Amino acid sequence: QVQLVESGGGSVQVGDSLTLSCEGSGRSFSVRTIGWFRQPPGREREFVAAIRPNAKITDYAEYVKGRFTVSRDNAKNTVYLEMSSLKPDDTAVYYCAARSPQAMGRTRSYDYDDWGQGTQVTVSS
Repeated sequence: QVQLVESGGGSVQVGDSLTLSCEGSGRSFSVRTIGWFRQPPGREREFVAAIRPNAKITDYAEYVKGRFTVSRDNAKNTVYLEMSSLKPDDTAVYYCAARSPQAMGRTRSYDYDDWGQGTQVTVSS
């Protein structure tokens, strides 16, 4: 099991940048794919990005591709989500999660079995 804690959320203006961090504890953190999800107000949780254990392969949702970058530092047990050109539609609670070793995919909530508590990102126009 991996414990995850997100940080870095806040209130920003349209076009601003923000970097979220996801710090993990547990020896298995470095061998787990870590995903970022978000839940906008009144909507279901949706996939944002994921990064493999070796940090060389990443996946992005179409609506963040080119604006968001996911990276990781396994020595610090931390995964980052750099967000730029933020839009009001990016307003959501952002969660990081560790993918289940038995999962078949990487973009669905049920592929992940350890979750952080979430951090709020609010983008105002």
